[in-house]
Amino acid sequence: MPANLPPTYYEAEKRFREARTVQEKTEILEEMLTIMPKHKGTDKLRADLRRRIARLKEEAQQKKGGARRETYTIEKEGAAQVAVVGPPNVGKSSLVASLTNARPEVAEFPHSTWKPTPGMAPFENIQVQLVDTPPISREFMDTWMSDLMRRADILLVLLDIHSDPLHGLEETMALLAELRIFPRGFPTPPDLKKSPIFKTILVAVNKVDGAKDEEDYRAFLELSEIPLTCIPISVKAGYNLDLLLKEFFRLSDIIRVYTRAPGKEPNRRAPFVLPRDSTLEDLASKVHKDFVSKLKFAKIWGKAVFDGQMVQKDHILMDGDVVELHL
Repeated sequence: MPANLPPTYYEAEKRFREARTVQEKTEILEEMLTIMPKHKGTDKLRADLRRRIARLKEEAQQKKGGARRETYTIEKEGAAQVAVVGPPNVGKSSLVASLTNARPEVAEFPHSTWKPTPGMAPFENIQVQLVDTPPISREFMDTWMSDLMRRADILLVLLDIHSDPLHGLEETMALLAELRIFPRGFPTPPDLKKSPIFKTILVAVNKVDGAKDEEDYRAFLELSEIPLTCIPISVKAGYNLDLLLKEFFRLSDIIRVYTRAPGKEPNRRAPFVLPRDSTLEDLASKVHKDFVSKLKFAKIWGKAVFDGQMVQKDHILMDGDVVELHL
């Protein structure tokens, strides 16, 4: 099938041959990728352009730091760290910019993100850390990406309803499997030579902006038979972004607990965040290292107890509990 490239593509190709800097060449290749029509006749050419862009970006990074390869470590902040991953140009940067205080580069062309960009997304009275990442694809993936994904609490696989989400999901999950990263609770290949890394994985399909997109999304669910939690969203319209934040909280498997002094109200704007099934002793150690040995008992208010119930150190706390520690 012929490529049928428009004249503007050949004009950009001419400018590329005349370009002198790595940055200028990269920008022109990205422009060519945007201009190029999407059909079977351009598949190989698109893949070749992506490879050339990846090589130029890698070359630029090596020039900045000599022969040493760039590595990135994002320290965890907030209640949970969510790494936003997926194919090129699905809206990862736009999602992080929409939900957080971060300002990653947002562009219409793919591969605009070169390094991870963290931001804090508020949910009720806690913060969730979202990390924008470069795209993962067969053509190129930064070597430090595997470590970042393995360290994150949750992986959000973001897809585009307009760009073959079924293929995007299959390729992304296959790439994760090659890195020994699997959804929590899923079976692993019997010939796996090293231990698997199980992660909590959530899928979101972006750009679901109307009735036709909703219909396509339902078809995607039927075809993929996806066993993971999947949410249709629209960053542009703000559709289901609140639901996405709720899922982050649910999948984080954490609880919020409040403390109070006798006769005073708790500060509900600053909860202690603990893993689910944490005990009173766990809370005491987080409040202060000396509280565990000094703690005699506590009074608790919550859904699973009566108001002011006296509990011991092994009492399991629930989300929303208010605790009054007595030393």
